[in-house]
Amino acid sequence: MSSPQLYAIADFCLIPMGLPTPSVGPEIAEVQRVLEKSGLEYTLNDILMRPRWDGAVLTAHSGYGTNVEGPWDAVMKTIGDCHNAVHALGTPRIATDIRIGTRTDKSISSGGNEGKKKRVEDILAAQKQKQ
Repeated sequence: MSSPQLYAIADFCLIPMGLPTPSVGPEIAEVQRVLEKSGLEYTLNDILMRPRWDGAVLTAHSGYGTNVEGPWDAVMKTIGDCHNAVHALGTPRIATDIRIGTRTDKSISSGGNEGKKKRVEDILAAQKQKQ
């Protein structure tokens, strides 16, 4: 008897180190190629650190990182694949920060993170209208 696999939403920031230049654009582009091939839902976050109010929507620029979601094993494999791909480019060292959320109290389908963001935006918009 097996239990259903956890659905995971991960925020990860892969940091290439030991390169001759501070620019990591080619390495991050490679990460995006790996994510595209994975078939998982993913979003490259803006590289800004300021929240901004756009009319009725709060645009959160969480900075440095990528969100990826799907079955736990697939998410973990994909992050590992990102490491392998960036090392294959000649990057001698990589550090990665990862935050992962799972839940068992309700079912989450693909794209579940977008629903969470929409709910927060709706709450903020309703509060803004009351002001």
